[in-house]
Amino acid sequence: MQIIPHVPVLYTQVLDTFSDIEEGVIIDCTMGYGGHSSMILEANPNIKLIAIDQDQTAIDFSTKRLEPYRDRVEIKKGRFSSVIKEILKEYDIKDIRGILADIGVSSLQLDQKERGFSFASENLDMRMDKDAPLSAAEVVNEYSQTDLERILLEYGELRNYKKIASFIVSNRPFSSAQELSEAVTHLMPKGKKIHPATLLMQAIRIEVNNELGELSSLLDTIEEAKFPNAKIAIISFHSLEDRIVKNRFSKWSKSCICPPEAMRCTCGNNHSYGRVLTKKPITAEDDELKANPRSRSAKLRVFETDAEQ
Repeated sequence: MQIIPHVPVLYTQVLDTFSDIEEGVIIDCTMGYGGHSSMILEANPNIKLIAIDQDQTAIDFSTKRLEPYRDRVEIKKGRFSSVIKEILKEYDIKDIRGILADIGVSSLQLDQKERGFSFASENLDMRMDKDAPLSAAEVVNEYSQTDLERILLEYGELRNYKKIASFIVSNRPFSSAQELSEAVTHLMPKGKKIHPATLLMQAIRIEVNNELGELSSLLDTIEEAKFPNAKIAIISFHSLEDRIVKNRFSKWSKSCICPPEAMRCTCGNNHSYGRVLTKKPITAEDDELKANPRSRSAKLRVFETDAEQ
């Protein structure tokens, strides 16, 4: 299948975020097909970029796409939550000036029906890493009803999660995403602009790829590392991810960590990691929404760490 480069979401906002970084290293935790990476390298001619992805197809494509910048780019395969720990062993932490993570499935993965992300897919896969052991087929056809209820409630936020889980268990096995999405349509929320089975497929995909766990692990690593003078930019696509990022950034910005009921501060009031640069998440503007409808769900939050930690 021929892969056509696409324009990444919120690209002008991402470039603006890192525009004042004149040297050092920027880490793109979710390289995908090289959209953000190539634009950052072009706009910041003196920085080095380390790009991470777990999808070998994306790595093969982006290695060629980023060839013009080969002297300033390093590509690493794996889950970003673990690879970033390896990077911290190789580089001086003071050299890391920016971290970008575009959380979620890429548009090109959605468009490749054989990957199983699309409602029209003829299989049940949804693995961002094709070598990962857990696929959507195992989740749908082998999980207990209790476990299905858990992911439908927690990751899909579906009110009738018990009824949907019971229906799946009673009617499985399902062999394709298309078969599953069509079978459950009558149980899905009505009146929304999205496909009726969107929240169901979202829940399964998050479980397969441990997306929320990966995001939390990345934020844990950033928190523990105490990067000095760095910008952390996270793009999320649904409320669960955005809530995790918002809450963590809020925590990082607090100088006092005493419990709310404390009569006076006893913690030293010196625990701030930096400041939140986005009081509200940055979203796509009208021209981008028209060109790329999928950008309607994208939310960018940015945090800047203090120069000294």
